[in-house]
Amino acid sequence: MKEPSLPGTSLQRACRLLVAFCALHLSATLLYYLAGSALGPPGSPEPPPRRPPPANLSLPFSRPPPPTARSPTALSPTDPCPEPSPLLVGALRVEFSQPVNLDEVARVNPEVKAGGRFAPKDCIALQKVAIIIPFRNREEHLKYWLYYLHPILQRQQLDYGVYVINQDGEEEFNRAKLLNIGFAEALKEYDYDCFVFSDVDLIPMDDRNTYKCYSQPRHLSVSMDKFGFRLPYNQYFGGVSALSKEQFTKINGFPNNYWGWGGEDDDIYNRLVFKGMGISRPDAITGKCRMIRHSRDRKNEPNPERFDRIAHTRETMSSDGLNTLSYKVLRTDKYPLYTRITVDIGSPNS
Repeated sequence: MKEPSLPGTSLQRACRLLVAFCALHLSATLLYYLAGSALGPPGSPEPPPRRPPPANLSLPFSRPPPPTARSPTALSPTDPCPEPSPLLVGALRVEFSQPVNLDEVARVNPEVKAGGRFAPKDCIALQKVAIIIPFRNREEHLKYWLYYLHPILQRQQLDYGVYVINQDGEEEFNRAKLLNIGFAEALKEYDYDCFVFSDVDLIPMDDRNTYKCYSQPRHLSVSMDKFGFRLPYNQYFGGVSALSKEQFTKINGFPNNYWGWGGEDDDIYNRLVFKGMGISRPDAITGKCRMIRHSRDRKNEPNPERFDRIAHTRETMSSDGLNTLSYKVLRTDKYPLYTRITVDIGSPNS
């Protein structure tokens, strides 16, 4: 006699069959997915690994991107360059561990002409910028500056020239007077409307920190590694700054009487404030820069008179500056990447 079925037996069998079917379907789907991931879509193989950069530093880390990186919008050579430049890449790797060969720097920057001149070919630069570097006995620092800055300045689509103002002789160094001389000498060559005054040992870490002029005087080196990537004090205007021709002449240029290290940048800040101007700055990320470490130069000891001079800027600025500038050009050399102007600037007692 057939044993009667327990209640719900048929339902249990149906549930088991459904669970088995679902498990089989899930397993098949998972196997298909894994096989597809391993094979990848046709025609898109994994790219080969990048080759490491050469150890001899033959190509700059900030070398301009190839033409294919340009904006898809075609420009006419008679159109103004776009702002911001579409060639900018942002944060840069900056280091000073390898020596720099200037012949190689010139080779990879073929658009830079004799004397360190460049202008974009596919549009008209929005500003004509003279970059003035006060200088004496800093050849290795200058190599790094040229190595990093030329690619950056080209990507910024500036019409620019680089002027290294070399102080002759053994007198105390006078940074501000050399900057005044650079302003005057650059204008003899070209109708510049913007002037960037840069120490030779400061390298920007972001090419969006454009070396150009603004409606207010611009302090560009706002976030230096030397100061922990922050301003040492709110009135600080040292390192790298930009002033238009009008702004510079309005303050009678920079003071000529700061011999030795320190004080002239605070005097410049005072001049700007006394003429009713403010200071514009990039943000702390865009304004990052690195300083090439070095010991203090001989004949550039701290100026013991600097604090007294800073306290009297208002009284002296109209009689100490461009209108009292005196110097003698000893020679001008046009190198492939810059113009060096060697000058006799006198002495503190002259």
